[in-house]
Amino acid sequence: MNAPVIDTSISSAKVATDVRGQNFFEIDHALQSVLQVYCPEDLREHMWPHLQRLGAIAGGRLDELADVAERHPPKLHHRDRFGRDVEWIEHHPAYREMERIAFTEFGLHVMSHDDGVLDWPDRVPPIAKYAFTYLFVQAEFGLMCPISLTDTGLAMLRRFGDDMIQREFADRIAVQDADTMLRCSQFMTEKAGGSDVGLVETIARQEGDHWRLYGEKWFCSNADADVALLLARPEGRGAGTRGLGLFVMPKTLPNGERNSYRIMRLKDKLGTNSMASGEIVMDGAQAWAVGDVNNGIRQMMAQVNLSRLSHGVRAAALMRRCLNEALVAAETRIAFDKRVVDMPLAQRQLMKMMVPTEQSLSMYAYAAQQMAAANGGDKDAETRLRIVTPLYKFRACRDNPGVATAAMEMRGGNGYIEDFVNPRLIRDSQIGLLWEGTSNINGLDVLTRAVAKIGAHKALASDITSRLKSTNALPPALRQTAGDSLDRATALAEEVARRGDETQARKVSSALYHSVTAALMAWEGATLGSRGGDARRMLLARMVIDQRLSPSDPLAPEDSTFNRRAAARLLDAAPVSLVEARELVELS
Repeated sequence: MNAPVIDTSISSAKVATDVRGQNFFEIDHALQSVLQVYCPEDLREHMWPHLQRLGAIAGGRLDELADVAERHPPKLHHRDRFGRDVEWIEHHPAYREMERIAFTEFGLHVMSHDDGVLDWPDRVPPIAKYAFTYLFVQAEFGLMCPISLTDTGLAMLRRFGDDMIQREFADRIAVQDADTMLRCSQFMTEKAGGSDVGLVETIARQEGDHWRLYGEKWFCSNADADVALLLARPEGRGAGTRGLGLFVMPKTLPNGERNSYRIMRLKDKLGTNSMASGEIVMDGAQAWAVGDVNNGIRQMMAQVNLSRLSHGVRAAALMRRCLNEALVAAETRIAFDKRVVDMPLAQRQLMKMMVPTEQSLSMYAYAAQQMAAANGGDKDAETRLRIVTPLYKFRACRDNPGVATAAMEMRGGNGYIEDFVNPRLIRDSQIGLLWEGTSNINGLDVLTRAVAKIGAHKALASDITSRLKSTNALPPALRQTAGDSLDRATALAEEVARRGDETQARKVSSALYHSVTAALMAWEGATLGSRGGDARRMLLARMVIDQRLSPSDPLAPEDSTFNRRAAARLLDAAPVSLVEARELVELS
Protein backbone atom coordinates (compact mmCIF):
# COMPACT_ATOMS: atom_id res chain seq x y z
CA MET A 1 0.00 0.00 0.00
CA ASN A 2 1.41 3.38 -0.96
CA ALA A 3 0.72 5.31 2.22
CA PRO A 4 0.09 9.07 2.16
CA VAL A 5 3.05 11.38 2.70
CA ILE A 6 3.83 12.02 6.35
CA ASP A 7 3.98 15.56 7.71
CA THR A 8 6.81 15.15 10.23
CA SER A 9 6.50 18.73 11.49
CA ILE A 10 3.15 17.74 13.00
CA SER A 11 3.93 14.18 14.01
CA SER A 12 7.01 15.34 15.95
CA ALA A 13 4.57 17.00 18.36
CA LYS A 14 3.65 13.47 19.53
CA VAL A 15 0.14 13.63 18.06
CA ALA A 16 -0.45 11.47 14.99
CA THR A 17 -1.20 13.54 11.90
CA ASP A 18 -3.96 13.06 9.30
CA VAL A 19 -4.29 13.25 5.51
CA ARG A 20 -5.77 16.73 5.18
CA GLY A 21 -3.74 18.85 2.81
CA GLN A 22 -2.73 15.97 0.59
CA ASN A 23 -3.98 15.24 -2.92
CA PHE A 24 -6.48 12.39 -2.52
CA PHE A 25 -5.90 11.22 -6.08
CA GLU A 26 -2.12 11.31 -6.07
CA ILE A 27 -1.87 9.29 -2.84
CA ASP A 28 -4.37 6.69 -4.10
CA HIS A 29 -2.17 4.35 -6.13
CA ALA A 30 -4.84 1.65 -5.91
CA LEU A 31 -7.34 3.82 -7.77
CA GLN A 32 -4.71 4.75 -10.34
CA SER A 33 -3.87 1.07 -10.89
CA VAL A 34 -7.50 0.05 -11.29
CA LEU A 35 -8.12 2.84 -13.79
CA GLN A 36 -5.20 1.53 -15.84
CA VAL A 37 -7.00 -1.80 -16.11
CA TYR A 38 -10.60 -0.67 -16.70
CA CYS A 39 -10.45 2.82 -18.20
CA PRO A 40 -9.76 3.24 -21.95
CA GLU A 41 -6.45 4.99 -22.56
CA ASP A 42 -7.83 8.09 -24.30
CA LEU A 43 -10.40 8.65 -21.54
CA ARG A 44 -7.79 8.03 -18.84
CA GLU A 45 -5.30 10.48 -20.30
CA HIS A 46 -7.99 13.15 -20.71
CA MET A 47 -9.42 12.78 -17.21
CA TRP A 48 -6.14 12.34 -15.32
CA PRO A 49 -5.48 16.10 -14.87
CA HIS A 50 -9.11 16.65 -13.82
CA LEU A 51 -8.87 13.84 -11.27
CA GLN A 52 -5.64 15.33 -9.96
CA ARG A 53 -7.36 18.71 -9.66
CA LEU A 54 -10.32 17.28 -7.76
CA GLY A 55 -7.95 15.22 -5.62
CA ALA A 56 -6.17 18.42 -4.55
CA ILE A 57 -9.47 20.19 -3.84
CA ALA A 58 -10.86 17.21 -1.93
CA GLY A 59 -7.79 16.94 0.29
CA GLY A 60 -7.70 20.68 0.89
CA ARG A 61 -10.47 23.21 0.48
CA LEU A 62 -13.35 20.74 0.15
CA ASP A 63 -12.35 18.88 3.30
CA GLU A 64 -12.21 22.17 5.21
CA LEU A 65 -15.62 23.24 3.88
CA ALA A 66 -17.10 19.88 4.85
CA ASP A 67 -15.97 20.38 8.43
CA VAL A 68 -17.59 23.83 8.56
CA ALA A 69 -20.84 22.60 6.98
CA GLU A 70 -20.96 19.71 9.46
CA ARG A 71 -20.76 22.16 12.36
CA HIS A 72 -23.38 24.50 10.86
CA PRO A 73 -26.26 22.29 9.65
CA PRO A 74 -29.18 23.70 7.63
CA LYS A 75 -31.96 25.61 9.40
CA LEU A 76 -35.64 25.71 8.43
CA HIS A 77 -37.43 29.08 8.49
CA HIS A 78 -41.23 28.90 8.24
CA ARG A 79 -41.84 32.64 7.78
CA ASP A 80 -40.07 35.70 6.49
CA ARG A 81 -39.58 38.84 8.56
CA PHE A 82 -42.99 40.21 7.51
CA GLY A 83 -44.82 37.18 8.89
CA ARG A 84 -45.59 35.68 5.49
CA ASP A 85 -45.61 31.89 5.14
CA VAL A 86 -42.60 31.85 2.86
CA GLU A 87 -40.54 28.95 4.13
CA TRP A 88 -36.93 28.50 3.25
CA ILE A 89 -33.91 26.49 4.36
CA GLU A 90 -30.81 28.38 5.32
CA HIS A 91 -27.54 26.74 4.29
CA HIS A 92 -24.14 27.87 5.50
CA PRO A 93 -21.96 29.52 2.83
CA ALA A 94 -19.59 26.56 3.13
CA TYR A 95 -22.33 24.29 1.79
CA ARG A 96 -23.02 26.65 -1.10
CA GLU A 97 -19.33 26.70 -1.98
CA MET A 98 -19.26 22.91 -2.01
CA GLU A 99 -22.24 22.98 -4.38
CA ARG A 100 -20.32 25.31 -6.68
CA ILE A 101 -17.41 22.87 -6.78
CA ALA A 102 -19.68 19.92 -7.53
CA PHE A 103 -22.23 21.42 -9.93
CA THR A 104 -20.40 24.30 -11.60
CA GLU A 105 -16.74 23.37 -11.59
CA PHE A 106 -17.02 19.63 -12.25
CA GLY A 107 -20.61 19.12 -13.46
CA LEU A 108 -20.96 15.94 -11.43
CA HIS A 109 -24.75 15.88 -11.91
CA VAL A 110 -24.75 16.21 -15.68
CA MET A 111 -21.53 14.58 -16.91
CA SER A 112 -23.24 11.29 -17.78
CA HIS A 113 -26.13 13.02 -19.58
CA ASP A 114 -24.67 15.71 -21.83
CA ASP A 115 -21.63 15.96 -24.07
CA GLY A 116 -18.75 18.30 -23.33
CA VAL A 117 -18.45 18.23 -19.52
CA LEU A 118 -14.78 18.67 -18.61
CA ASP A 119 -14.19 19.04 -22.38
CA TRP A 120 -14.84 15.35 -23.02
CA PRO A 121 -16.49 15.19 -26.48
CA ASP A 122 -19.14 12.66 -25.46
CA ARG A 123 -20.98 11.80 -22.26
CA VAL A 124 -18.50 10.88 -19.53
CA PRO A 125 -18.48 7.06 -19.19
CA PRO A 126 -19.32 5.50 -15.81
CA ILE A 127 -15.74 4.43 -15.00
CA ALA A 128 -14.66 8.08 -15.01
CA LYS A 129 -17.87 9.53 -13.58
CA TYR A 130 -17.70 7.37 -10.49
CA ALA A 131 -14.00 8.10 -10.04
CA PHE A 132 -15.00 11.73 -9.48
CA THR A 133 -17.70 10.60 -7.04
CA TYR A 134 -15.10 8.47 -5.26
CA LEU A 135 -12.74 11.40 -4.74
CA PHE A 136 -15.42 13.94 -3.80
CA VAL A 137 -17.00 11.70 -1.16
CA GLN A 138 -13.68 11.20 0.63
CA ALA A 139 -14.03 14.83 1.70
CA GLU A 140 -17.79 15.43 1.73
CA PHE A 141 -20.44 12.71 1.94
CA GLY A 142 -23.62 14.68 2.70
CA LEU A 143 -23.74 16.76 -0.48
CA MET A 144 -23.26 13.66 -2.64
CA CYS A 145 -26.88 12.76 -1.86
CA PRO A 146 -28.29 15.90 -3.59
CA ILE A 147 -25.75 15.43 -6.40
CA SER A 148 -26.89 11.84 -6.93
CA LEU A 149 -30.57 12.75 -6.62
CA THR A 150 -30.14 15.45 -9.24
CA ASP A 151 -28.19 13.10 -11.50
CA THR A 152 -30.66 10.19 -11.25
CA GLY A 153 -33.68 12.52 -11.35
CA LEU A 154 -32.41 13.98 -14.61
CA ALA A 155 -31.96 10.47 -15.97
CA MET A 156 -35.60 9.64 -15.12
CA LEU A 157 -37.02 12.82 -16.63
CA ARG A 158 -34.95 12.48 -19.79
CA ARG A 159 -36.02 8.86 -20.20
CA PHE A 160 -39.73 9.09 -19.43
CA GLY A 161 -40.79 12.75 -19.57
CA ASP A 162 -42.82 14.35 -22.36
CA ASP A 163 -41.83 17.50 -24.25
CA MET A 164 -43.21 19.81 -21.57
CA ILE A 165 -41.27 18.01 -18.83
CA GLN A 166 -38.10 18.15 -20.93
CA ARG A 167 -38.50 21.88 -21.46
CA GLU A 168 -39.67 22.98 -18.02
CA PHE A 169 -37.65 20.64 -15.83
CA ALA A 170 -35.02 18.40 -17.45
CA ASP A 171 -33.37 21.11 -19.54
CA ARG A 172 -33.20 23.41 -16.53
CA ILE A 173 -31.64 20.71 -14.35
CA ALA A 174 -28.99 19.99 -16.99
CA VAL A 175 -27.26 23.32 -16.38
CA GLN A 176 -23.70 23.47 -15.13
CA ASP A 177 -24.30 26.52 -12.95
CA ALA A 178 -25.12 26.18 -9.26
CA ASP A 179 -26.72 29.64 -9.22
CA THR A 180 -29.33 29.02 -11.92
CA MET A 181 -29.86 25.25 -12.22
CA LEU A 182 -32.78 23.32 -10.77
CA ARG A 183 -31.76 20.86 -8.07
CA CYS A 184 -33.67 17.61 -7.93
CA SER A 185 -34.81 15.16 -5.28
CA GLN A 186 -36.98 12.08 -4.86
CA PHE A 187 -39.60 12.05 -2.10
CA MET A 188 -40.60 8.40 -1.62
CA THR A 189 -40.65 7.30 2.02
CA GLU A 190 -43.89 7.59 3.99
CA LYS A 191 -44.78 6.68 7.56
CA ALA A 192 -46.50 3.53 6.38
CA GLY A 193 -44.17 2.69 3.50
CA GLY A 194 -40.38 2.67 3.50
CA SER A 195 -39.03 -0.48 1.90
CA ASP A 196 -42.62 -1.61 1.23
CA VAL A 197 -43.42 1.02 -1.39
CA GLY A 198 -46.79 -0.58 -2.06
CA LEU A 199 -48.07 1.03 1.15
CA VAL A 200 -47.75 4.57 -0.24
CA GLU A 201 -50.80 6.62 0.77
CA THR A 202 -50.26 9.88 -1.16
CA ILE A 203 -53.23 10.49 -3.47
CA ALA A 204 -53.11 12.09 -6.93
CA ARG A 205 -56.20 13.77 -8.43
CA GLN A 206 -56.14 14.78 -12.08
CA GLU A 207 -57.07 18.34 -13.04
CA GLY A 208 -56.69 19.03 -16.74
CA ASP A 209 -53.09 18.68 -17.88
CA HIS A 210 -51.75 18.34 -14.32
CA TRP A 211 -52.43 16.52 -11.05
CA ARG A 212 -52.99 17.56 -7.43
CA LEU A 213 -51.15 15.65 -4.70
CA TYR A 214 -52.42 15.10 -1.16
CA GLY A 215 -50.44 13.31 1.52
CA GLU A 216 -47.21 13.23 3.48
CA LYS A 217 -43.66 12.14 2.70
CA TRP A 218 -41.74 11.19 5.81
CA PHE A 219 -38.04 11.26 4.92
CA CYS A 220 -37.17 13.69 2.13
CA SER A 221 -33.48 14.28 1.55
CA ASN A 222 -32.52 17.51 -0.22
CA ALA A 223 -35.80 18.79 1.16
CA ASP A 224 -35.59 22.21 -0.50
CA ALA A 225 -34.93 20.84 -3.98
CA ASP A 226 -36.43 22.81 -6.86
CA VAL A 227 -37.98 19.68 -8.36
CA ALA A 228 -39.01 16.40 -6.72
CA LEU A 229 -39.91 13.05 -8.22
CA LEU A 230 -42.36 11.02 -6.15
CA LEU A 231 -44.77 8.12 -6.22
CA ALA A 232 -48.47 8.69 -5.62
CA ARG A 233 -51.65 6.68 -6.08
CA PRO A 234 -54.10 8.11 -8.65
CA GLU A 235 -57.50 8.40 -7.01
CA GLY A 236 -59.52 5.20 -7.27
CA ARG A 237 -56.57 2.93 -7.96
CA GLY A 238 -56.17 -0.30 -6.01
CA ALA A 239 -53.60 -1.03 -3.32
CA GLY A 240 -50.08 -2.23 -3.91
CA THR A 241 -47.31 -1.13 -6.22
CA ARG A 242 -49.38 -1.58 -9.41
CA GLY A 243 -51.58 1.31 -8.41
CA LEU A 244 -48.75 3.84 -8.24
CA GLY A 245 -47.75 6.53 -10.71
CA LEU A 246 -44.59 8.59 -10.98
CA PHE A 247 -44.93 12.38 -10.77
CA VAL A 248 -42.71 15.44 -10.91
CA MET A 249 -43.53 18.20 -8.42
CA PRO A 250 -41.84 21.63 -8.67
CA LYS A 251 -41.22 23.86 -5.69
CA THR A 252 -42.19 26.92 -7.71
CA LEU A 253 -45.03 26.86 -10.25
CA PRO A 254 -44.64 28.21 -13.80
CA ASN A 255 -46.46 31.42 -12.76
CA GLY A 256 -43.89 32.03 -10.03
CA GLU A 257 -46.09 31.04 -7.09
CA ARG A 258 -44.95 28.62 -4.37
CA ASN A 259 -46.44 25.17 -4.81
CA SER A 260 -48.93 23.86 -2.23
CA TYR A 261 -46.68 21.79 0.00
CA ARG A 262 -44.90 22.53 3.24
CA ILE A 263 -41.67 21.41 4.87
CA MET A 264 -42.93 20.66 8.37
CA ARG A 265 -39.57 20.14 10.02
CA LEU A 266 -36.00 19.00 9.33
CA LYS A 267 -34.81 15.63 10.56
CA ASP A 268 -32.30 15.57 13.42
CA LYS A 269 -30.08 12.86 11.91
CA LEU A 270 -27.13 10.80 13.06
CA GLY A 271 -25.06 11.75 10.02
CA THR A 272 -25.11 13.55 6.64
CA ASN A 273 -25.59 16.68 8.73
CA SER A 274 -24.61 19.15 6.01
CA MET A 275 -27.63 18.13 3.91
CA ALA A 276 -31.26 18.95 4.74
CA SER A 277 -33.70 16.06 5.16
CA GLY A 278 -37.26 16.90 6.11
CA GLU A 279 -40.92 15.95 6.32
CA ILE A 280 -43.18 17.17 3.51
CA VAL A 281 -46.96 17.64 3.62
CA MET A 282 -48.77 18.16 0.30
CA ASP A 283 -52.14 19.89 0.22
CA GLY A 284 -53.10 19.99 -3.42
CA ALA A 285 -49.58 20.46 -4.75
CA GLN A 286 -49.45 20.62 -8.53
CA ALA A 287 -47.53 17.85 -10.26
CA TRP A 288 -47.20 16.29 -13.70
CA ALA A 289 -47.19 12.59 -14.56
CA VAL A 290 -43.85 11.26 -15.75
CA GLY A 291 -44.35 8.70 -18.47
CA ASP A 292 -47.13 6.13 -18.14
CA VAL A 293 -49.02 6.84 -14.93
CA ASN A 294 -49.87 3.13 -14.80
CA ASN A 295 -46.21 2.12 -14.70
CA GLY A 296 -44.74 4.31 -11.96
CA ILE A 297 -43.02 1.65 -9.85
CA ARG A 298 -41.26 0.07 -12.83
CA GLN A 299 -39.99 3.47 -13.91
CA MET A 300 -38.89 4.31 -10.40
CA MET A 301 -36.80 1.14 -10.11
CA ALA A 302 -34.47 2.48 -12.79
CA GLN A 303 -33.60 5.31 -10.41
CA VAL A 304 -33.22 2.93 -7.48
CA ASN A 305 -30.65 0.82 -9.32
CA LEU A 306 -28.62 3.90 -10.26
CA SER A 307 -28.72 5.09 -6.66
CA ARG A 308 -27.66 1.71 -5.32
CA LEU A 309 -24.56 1.73 -7.49
CA SER A 310 -23.79 5.25 -6.32
CA HIS A 311 -24.12 4.09 -2.70
CA GLY A 312 -21.60 1.34 -3.31
CA VAL A 313 -19.12 3.85 -4.69
CA ARG A 314 -19.76 6.17 -1.76
CA ALA A 315 -19.06 3.34 0.68
CA ALA A 316 -15.84 2.57 -1.20
CA ALA A 317 -14.83 6.22 -0.95
CA LEU A 318 -15.48 6.45 2.79
CA MET A 319 -13.51 3.25 3.37
CA ARG A 320 -10.60 4.67 1.40
CA ARG A 321 -10.58 7.82 3.53
CA CYS A 322 -10.78 5.69 6.68
CA LEU A 323 -7.93 3.47 5.53
CA ASN A 324 -5.74 6.43 4.62
CA GLU A 325 -6.42 8.03 8.00
CA ALA A 326 -5.56 4.76 9.76
CA LEU A 327 -2.33 4.35 7.78
CA VAL A 328 -1.15 7.86 8.57
CA ALA A 329 -2.09 7.52 12.23
CA ALA A 330 -0.20 4.24 12.46
CA GLU A 331 2.84 5.70 10.67
CA THR A 332 3.06 8.79 12.87
CA ARG A 333 1.92 7.47 16.24
CA ILE A 334 4.60 6.24 18.66
CA ALA A 335 3.70 3.80 21.42
CA PHE A 336 6.06 1.76 23.59
CA ASP A 337 9.00 3.25 21.66
CA LYS A 338 7.72 1.91 18.34
CA ARG A 339 5.72 3.21 15.46
CA VAL A 340 2.30 1.59 15.62
CA VAL A 341 2.60 0.50 11.99
CA ASP A 342 5.60 -1.68 12.89
CA MET A 343 3.62 -3.70 15.43
CA PRO A 344 2.41 -7.10 14.14
CA LEU A 345 -1.07 -6.85 15.62
CA ALA A 346 -1.55 -3.36 14.19
CA GLN A 347 -0.49 -4.66 10.79
CA ARG A 348 -3.09 -7.39 11.07
CA GLN A 349 -5.80 -4.84 11.88
CA LEU A 350 -4.73 -2.62 9.00
CA MET A 351 -5.15 -5.59 6.67
CA LYS A 352 -8.68 -6.09 7.97
CA MET A 353 -9.40 -2.53 6.83
CA MET A 354 -7.48 -2.77 3.58
CA VAL A 355 -9.13 -5.95 2.29
CA PRO A 356 -12.77 -4.68 2.20
CA THR A 357 -11.59 -1.27 0.98
CA GLU A 358 -9.84 -2.83 -2.01
CA GLN A 359 -12.72 -5.23 -2.67
CA SER A 360 -15.09 -2.28 -2.98
CA LEU A 361 -12.70 -0.52 -5.37
CA SER A 362 -12.61 -3.51 -7.71
CA MET A 363 -16.39 -3.85 -7.61
CA TYR A 364 -16.83 -0.17 -8.49
CA ALA A 365 -14.62 -0.55 -11.55
CA TYR A 366 -16.29 -3.77 -12.68
CA ALA A 367 -19.81 -2.41 -12.16
CA ALA A 368 -18.94 0.77 -14.06
CA GLN A 369 -17.56 -1.30 -16.93
CA GLN A 370 -20.74 -3.38 -17.06
CA MET A 371 -22.90 -0.26 -16.97
CA ALA A 372 -21.06 1.23 -19.94
CA ALA A 373 -21.51 -1.99 -21.91
CA ALA A 374 -25.19 -2.23 -20.93
CA ASN A 375 -25.74 1.38 -22.00
CA GLY A 376 -24.26 0.38 -25.35
CA GLY A 377 -26.85 -2.36 -25.83
CA ASP A 378 -24.98 -5.39 -24.43
CA LYS A 379 -27.76 -7.57 -22.98
CA ASP A 380 -25.35 -9.88 -21.14
CA ALA A 381 -23.77 -6.88 -19.43
CA GLU A 382 -27.24 -5.64 -18.52
CA THR A 383 -27.93 -8.99 -16.86
CA ARG A 384 -24.62 -8.89 -14.97
CA LEU A 385 -25.27 -5.34 -13.84
CA ARG A 386 -28.65 -6.45 -12.51
CA ILE A 387 -26.96 -8.66 -9.91
CA VAL A 388 -23.76 -6.68 -9.36
CA THR A 389 -25.66 -3.55 -8.29
CA PRO A 390 -27.49 -5.00 -5.24
CA LEU A 391 -24.43 -7.15 -4.41
CA TYR A 392 -22.28 -4.03 -4.26
CA LYS A 393 -24.84 -2.01 -2.32
CA PHE A 394 -25.30 -4.86 0.16
CA ARG A 395 -21.71 -5.77 1.00
CA ALA A 396 -19.77 -2.52 0.59
CA CYS A 397 -22.29 -0.63 2.72
CA ARG A 398 -22.11 -3.36 5.38
CA ASP A 399 -18.30 -3.31 5.42
CA ASN A 400 -18.10 0.47 5.69
CA PRO A 401 -19.08 0.97 9.38
CA GLY A 402 -16.59 -1.66 10.53
CA VAL A 403 -13.76 -0.03 8.60
CA ALA A 404 -14.74 3.40 9.94
CA THR A 405 -14.75 2.14 13.53
CA ALA A 406 -11.40 0.39 13.07
CA ALA A 407 -9.88 3.61 11.72
CA MET A 408 -11.06 5.48 14.83
CA GLU A 409 -9.47 2.83 17.02
CA MET A 410 -6.19 3.04 15.14
CA ARG A 411 -6.03 6.77 15.88
CA GLY A 412 -6.87 6.14 19.52
CA GLY A 413 -8.62 8.65 21.76
CA ASN A 414 -8.20 11.47 19.24
CA GLY A 415 -10.32 9.44 16.84
CA TYR A 416 -13.27 10.04 19.17
CA ILE A 417 -12.78 13.81 19.15
CA GLU A 418 -14.60 16.08 16.70
CA ASP A 419 -11.36 17.90 15.84
CA PHE A 420 -10.55 14.93 13.62
CA VAL A 421 -12.59 13.49 10.75
CA ASN A 422 -13.19 10.05 12.31
CA PRO A 423 -16.49 10.80 14.13
CA ARG A 424 -17.98 12.19 10.92
CA LEU A 425 -16.81 9.14 8.97
CA ILE A 426 -18.45 6.83 11.49
CA ARG A 427 -21.74 8.74 11.40
CA ASP A 428 -21.87 8.96 7.63
CA SER A 429 -20.92 5.31 7.16
CA GLN A 430 -24.23 4.18 8.70
CA ILE A 431 -26.62 5.67 6.17
CA GLY A 432 -25.64 3.28 3.41
CA LEU A 433 -27.31 0.54 5.42
CA LEU A 434 -30.66 2.33 5.05
CA TRP A 435 -30.94 4.43 1.91
CA GLU A 436 -32.16 2.60 -1.21
CA GLY A 437 -32.95 -0.54 0.74
CA THR A 438 -31.63 -2.13 3.91
CA SER A 439 -29.23 -5.07 3.84
CA ASN A 440 -32.19 -7.46 3.95
CA ILE A 441 -33.89 -5.76 1.01
CA ASN A 442 -30.77 -5.86 -1.14
CA GLY A 443 -29.95 -9.42 -0.13
CA LEU A 444 -33.45 -10.52 -1.09
CA ASP A 445 -33.16 -8.64 -4.38
CA VAL A 446 -30.05 -10.66 -5.18
CA LEU A 447 -31.57 -14.00 -4.22
CA THR A 448 -35.24 -13.80 -5.19
CA ARG A 449 -34.95 -11.66 -8.30
CA ALA A 450 -31.47 -11.53 -9.81
CA VAL A 451 -30.72 -15.22 -9.13
CA ALA A 452 -34.12 -16.93 -8.99
CA LYS A 453 -35.90 -15.02 -11.77
CA ILE A 454 -33.27 -14.21 -14.40
CA GLY A 455 -30.26 -16.38 -13.50
CA ALA A 456 -27.95 -13.39 -13.44
CA HIS A 457 -25.42 -15.26 -11.28
CA LYS A 458 -24.61 -17.51 -14.25
CA ALA A 459 -23.83 -14.61 -16.56
CA LEU A 460 -21.69 -13.03 -13.85
CA ALA A 461 -19.76 -16.22 -13.09
CA SER A 462 -19.16 -16.89 -16.78
CA ASP A 463 -17.60 -13.46 -17.32
CA ILE A 464 -15.42 -13.62 -14.20
CA THR A 465 -14.24 -17.14 -15.06
CA SER A 466 -13.23 -16.02 -18.55
CA ARG A 467 -11.09 -13.28 -17.01
CA LEU A 468 -9.30 -15.76 -14.78
CA LYS A 469 -8.57 -17.93 -17.82
CA SER A 470 -7.46 -15.01 -19.98
CA THR A 471 -4.03 -14.51 -18.39
CA ASN A 472 -1.06 -16.81 -17.95
CA ALA A 473 0.42 -14.50 -15.30
CA LEU A 474 -1.70 -15.98 -12.50
CA PRO A 475 -0.15 -18.76 -10.43
CA PRO A 476 -2.11 -21.95 -11.20
CA ALA A 477 -3.01 -22.49 -7.54
CA LEU A 478 -4.50 -19.00 -7.17
CA ARG A 479 -6.45 -19.33 -10.42
CA GLN A 480 -7.78 -22.69 -9.29
CA THR A 481 -8.73 -21.56 -5.81
CA ALA A 482 -10.40 -18.37 -7.04
CA GLY A 483 -12.30 -20.32 -9.69
CA ASP A 484 -13.40 -23.01 -7.25
CA SER A 485 -14.66 -20.37 -4.79
CA LEU A 486 -16.66 -18.72 -7.54
CA ASP A 487 -18.13 -22.06 -8.62
CA ARG A 488 -19.13 -22.91 -5.05
CA ALA A 489 -20.69 -19.48 -4.46
CA THR A 490 -22.66 -19.78 -7.68
CA ALA A 491 -23.85 -23.27 -6.75
CA LEU A 492 -24.86 -22.02 -3.31
CA ALA A 493 -26.90 -19.20 -4.83
CA GLU A 494 -28.66 -21.57 -7.18
CA GLU A 495 -29.50 -24.15 -4.52
CA VAL A 496 -30.77 -21.60 -2.00
CA ALA A 497 -32.88 -19.94 -4.70
CA ARG A 498 -34.29 -23.34 -5.66
CA ARG A 499 -35.28 -23.97 -2.05
CA GLY A 500 -36.74 -20.49 -1.71
CA ASP A 501 -34.93 -20.07 1.62
CA GLU A 502 -34.92 -16.31 2.18
CA THR A 503 -33.09 -16.68 5.50
CA GLN A 504 -29.87 -17.33 3.58
CA ALA A 505 -30.09 -14.28 1.30
CA ARG A 506 -27.30 -12.48 3.13
CA LYS A 507 -25.06 -15.55 3.09
CA VAL A 508 -25.57 -15.95 -0.64
CA SER A 509 -24.89 -12.27 -1.32
CA SER A 510 -21.71 -12.24 0.76
CA ALA A 511 -20.45 -15.44 -0.89
CA LEU A 512 -21.00 -14.06 -4.38
CA TYR A 513 -19.44 -10.68 -3.54
CA HIS A 514 -16.33 -12.17 -1.93
CA SER A 515 -15.75 -14.75 -4.65
CA VAL A 516 -16.25 -12.19 -7.45
CA THR A 517 -13.96 -9.58 -5.89
CA ALA A 518 -11.27 -12.17 -5.10
CA ALA A 519 -11.25 -13.28 -8.72
CA LEU A 520 -11.28 -9.70 -9.98
CA MET A 521 -8.33 -8.69 -7.81
CA ALA A 522 -6.37 -11.76 -8.89
CA TRP A 523 -7.01 -10.88 -12.54
CA GLU A 524 -6.25 -7.18 -12.00
CA GLY A 525 -2.97 -7.92 -10.23
CA ALA A 526 -1.90 -10.36 -12.93
CA THR A 527 -2.85 -7.90 -15.67
CA LEU A 528 -0.92 -5.04 -14.09
CA GLY A 529 2.05 -7.24 -13.22
CA SER A 530 2.34 -8.63 -16.74
CA ARG A 531 2.60 -5.03 -17.98
CA GLY A 532 5.47 -4.37 -15.59
CA GLY A 533 3.24 -2.64 -13.06
CA ASP A 534 2.24 -3.26 -9.45
CA ALA A 535 0.86 -6.77 -8.93
CA ARG A 536 -0.08 -6.34 -5.27
CA ARG A 537 -3.78 -6.94 -5.92
CA MET A 538 -2.93 -10.63 -6.27
CA LEU A 539 -1.94 -10.60 -2.59
CA LEU A 540 -5.25 -9.02 -1.68
CA ALA A 541 -7.10 -11.67 -3.68
CA ARG A 542 -5.39 -14.39 -1.66
CA MET A 543 -6.38 -12.57 1.56
CA VAL A 544 -10.05 -12.47 0.53
CA ILE A 545 -9.96 -16.20 -0.18
CA ASP A 546 -8.23 -16.97 3.12
CA GLN A 547 -10.25 -14.61 5.32
CA ARG A 548 -13.71 -14.66 3.77
CA LEU A 549 -14.09 -17.81 1.72
CA SER A 550 -12.14 -20.51 3.55
CA PRO A 551 -13.14 -22.55 6.62
CA SER A 552 -11.21 -21.96 9.84
CA ASP A 553 -11.13 -23.46 13.31
CA PRO A 554 -11.84 -20.72 15.88
CA LEU A 555 -10.07 -22.76 18.58
CA ALA A 556 -6.87 -23.42 16.64
CA PRO A 557 -3.86 -21.07 16.53
CA GLU A 558 -3.08 -19.46 13.19
CA ASP A 559 0.27 -20.02 11.52
CA SER A 560 0.38 -18.20 8.20
CA THR A 561 3.69 -17.09 6.77
CA PHE A 562 1.78 -15.60 3.86
CA ASN A 563 -0.33 -13.29 6.04
CA ARG A 564 2.70 -11.87 7.85
CA ARG A 565 4.85 -11.35 4.79
CA ALA A 566 2.01 -10.09 2.62
CA ALA A 567 0.91 -7.58 5.26
CA ALA A 568 4.42 -6.15 5.54
CA ARG A 569 4.65 -5.94 1.76
CA LEU A 570 1.25 -4.28 1.33
CA LEU A 571 2.25 -1.63 3.87
CA ASP A 572 5.40 -0.90 1.87
CA ALA A 573 5.19 1.85 -0.74
CA ALA A 574 7.39 0.03 -3.29
CA PRO A 575 5.53 -1.73 -6.12
CA VAL A 576 5.21 -5.51 -5.98
CA SER A 577 6.58 -7.17 -9.11
CA LEU A 578 4.77 -10.04 -10.77
CA VAL A 579 7.56 -12.43 -9.78
CA GLU A 580 7.39 -11.38 -6.14
CA ALA A 581 3.58 -11.54 -6.07
CA ARG A 582 3.60 -15.05 -7.50
CA GLU A 583 6.12 -16.17 -4.89
CA LEU A 584 4.16 -14.65 -2.02
CA VAL A 585 0.73 -16.03 -2.94
CA GLU A 586 2.18 -19.54 -3.07
CA LEU A 587 3.37 -19.37 0.55
CA SER A 588 1.51 -21.42 3.13
